[in-house]
Amino acid sequence: MSETPLDLLAMAAHPDDAELTCGGTLARAAEQGYRTGILDLTRGEMASRGSPELRAEEAARAAAALGVPVRANAGLPDARLENSREARMAVVEHLRRLSPATVILPWPRGRHPDHRVASELARDACFLAGLRRYDGGPAQRPRKILYAMAFREDPVKPTFVVPLTEEQFRRKIDAALCYESQFEGATAAGEIFPTGQPLVERIETASRHYGSLIRAPHGEPFHTDETMRVEDVMALGVRSL
Repeated sequence: MSETPLDLLAMAAHPDDAELTCGGTLARAAEQGYRTGILDLTRGEMASRGSPELRAEEAARAAAALGVPVRANAGLPDARLENSREARMAVVEHLRRLSPATVILPWPRGRHPDHRVASELARDACFLAGLRRYDGGPAQRPRKILYAMAFREDPVKPTFVVPLTEEQFRRKIDAALCYESQFEGATAAGEIFPTGQPLVERIETASRHYGSLIRAPHGEPFHTDETMRVEDVMALGVRSL
């Protein structure tokens, strides 16, 4: 049932969500030789602009811009996403087929209901996919869950920030701009509240902020529920003083 296992899989509610929250990390991982993928839970059919067919074309171009070879869609209902048994089974099927070692999930809070539900649904599916007797198996559970924190306004400090080069950030922007139907002339998107800046400038402001926390040009923030383990305190990055 499984394809060639993925090293890293980003799961998101809508096409374009992964590009905005962790596109740079996906591009970086691809450059490092990891096999990457994106699983969109819905087709985004309730969006005010564009169509599911157009968004699918844009999603394919965006994945190519990031160097992501695998993109799938669970076909769950947009704006009506629920953490139901049927939805969990659909996501489990994809997880067992893609066999990711690490997954990136949406932040558990968000103004769009689908974003909040997607986080809980995807996490539950990750656990259930590891139960041998659940829906006929086989057992396949990711070893690591990361939560993308980009554009969050919650007072939560990232567990870590992934550094991005200028080129990796540019690939993230190129991927986002593939969604012309959604972002042309936009000043806000998803969890990105408007500030009066064009959307690309808004994305860059956040990217440079998180990069500054680790003394890098750009960065994408992530959270893990579990405490990170450090083998060598002498090898810790980011200068303190």
